[in-house]
This record gives sequence, C-alpha cells and structure tokens, in this order.
Amino acid sequence: MTTTLDRGAQNSPPAGPKPILEGRRNFWQASLVYIFTLIPFAALIAAVPLLWGWGLGWLDVGLAIFFFYLSGLGVTIGYHRLFTHGSFKANRPLKVVLAVMGSMAVQGPVIIWVADHRRHHAFSDKEGDPHSPWLFGTGPAALAKGFWHAHMGWLFDRGVTNKQRFAPDLLADPDIVRVNKLFWLTTIGTFLLPALLGGLITWSWWGALTAFFWAGLVRVAILHHVTWSTNSICHMIGERPFASRDKAANFWPLAILSFGESWHNLHHADPTCARHGVQRGQIDTSARLIWMFEKFGWARDVRWPTEARLAKLAVQKVS
Repeated sequence: MTTTLDRGAQNSPPAGPKPILEGRRNFWQASLVYIFTLIPFAALIAAVPLLWGWGLGWLDVGLAIFFFYLSGLGVTIGYHRLFTHGSFKANRPLKVVLAVMGSMAVQGPVIIWVADHRRHHAFSDKEGDPHSPWLFGTGPAALAKGFWHAHMGWLFDRGVTNKQRFAPDLLADPDIVRVNKLFWLTTIGTFLLPALLGGLITWSWWGALTAFFWAGLVRVAILHHVTWSTNSICHMIGERPFASRDKAANFWPLAILSFGESWHNLHHADPTCARHGVQRGQIDTSARLIWMFEKFGWARDVRWPTEARLAKLAVQKVS
C-alpha cells in the first residue's frame, strides 16, 4: 500500500547538488557593480596625470598605504584563507574584524565573495568557473578575450552564484550574515574614513578631498586590480612547481602587493594551506600575520604546510 510519505517521495525532485546559480542581479544591483568598479578605475586613470604637481602629499600616501593594507589583508586573510578555505579558525572578535576589513576592499559582501571563489575552485579553468581565462580557446584573440573576462569582465555577468550551495556555513553564522548585510555601511566607511582623517589632520577641506581621492578611490582601484590579477595573470603565466588540476601559476612580481596571493600554484594544489609562498624567498605577508594571530591565541588549528605534504605535491622533474 502506498502511504502519503511514499507519494511525497515520488513527487519530490531527485536528490542532487543545488544549481550553480540562484538567479540574476536586478537592474539596481547590476548598476552598483558598474559604479563601484568603474568609478575607482576612472580615478586611477585620472591619477596618472595628476601625479605631476597636483594634490598628492605624504599624508595621502600614508593613508593610502594604511587602508590598502587594512582592506587588502581583510580580503587575503579573512575573505580568502579563513572564510573560503578554512585555513585556520579565528576567535569571534578576529573573525568579525577580518570580515569588516575585507568588506572595505569593495569587492562584494563576504558571503557572495566566498560563494564565487568556492565555485571557482570547484570548476577551476573549466566550464562553470566564473573567471577562468581559458574558457574561449587558446588562440591569441581567444586569450585576449579570456584575459579580459578573468580580470574584470566576469564581474558584469548578472548571474548570481548559489550561496546555499557554495556558502551554507556562512549563511548559518549570525556574525557573518550581519557583516554581509552591512556591506553598504563598510563601503561608505572605506571612502569617508580616509577623507575624515585627512581633513582632521590637515584641518582643511582640501586635505579631506585629496585623502578621499588617493586613499579612497585610487587605493580601492589599485587593490581591485591586484586581486583581479590573481584571477587573470596567475592563471595564464608563471611557474608551476606543484601539481594542480588547473593552470594556476606563481607570478612573483605581484607577491608583495598581493600579500602572498600570487604564489597561486601551491594554493590550487593545496587550497586549505594557510601559507601560499612555501619555497625559499617567497614572501607571504598574509601567512606571517596568521602566524602572529596564532601566537597571540587569536587563531587556532592553522593548516601549515609540511615537508611531507609539499614533497607529495611537487611536480616530478624528468631527468
């Protein structure tokens, strides 16, 4: 005899993974992506001629460097190594602070950023990867198109990665959900705080304006392109000393600006590893700070690389 439960099971959809996408951005959401991507970029272009004789003082440089490190490390340590890959566990204050710092990079709310990046790893350099440069072929025109897509073109795609599939743990974390909802506030703060400091320190509207421009708009634009270069350049050129299932590579010129993220080959070979620069001379600022957090007792269960693990992942050279 068929029960009500049996009939319900017969009518329910087959079990399986949730869809990759959960919908599309509406007009206003898509417009905000354009605004917060292109306006800082326009400021960066304008900064080139303005460097000669206009409005850049040592205070602007100092504020720009401070906020570059604050927001950039929020992305690399918080958004990426902690929230996306679980490379370590953080106590509650550190977790919240890193989420706020990462939000100040204006690269999207933390849950959306993590969902996109986990999707990238799930389909790296294959169909389904949101920003692979290899989706259009290997000819010169295809690679040029792929570079644009991987670097920033993918941001304008209205498809929204399914957060229930790729970030259910963050959706269940009340602290992260709250920071995610307050992304609008951190976005305002990341531009106004430099202006406020510049104005108060110089006690002038001009000081506020130049700090807003250099430590706000230009700093965000530079950080955007450093992060996006990991998606584009580090999947196209560089060294690959470790075996990964994609084309992730190390690109040393970006190591300092990216806080160690451009040691991308080891990261894709061992995504949960807390250190990306594991070979001699490979500077990894993010890993050094995680080490400090561990010493202070703010971080625990850090997934440090081991010699045995690295030997297993190393590409065997043919003699």
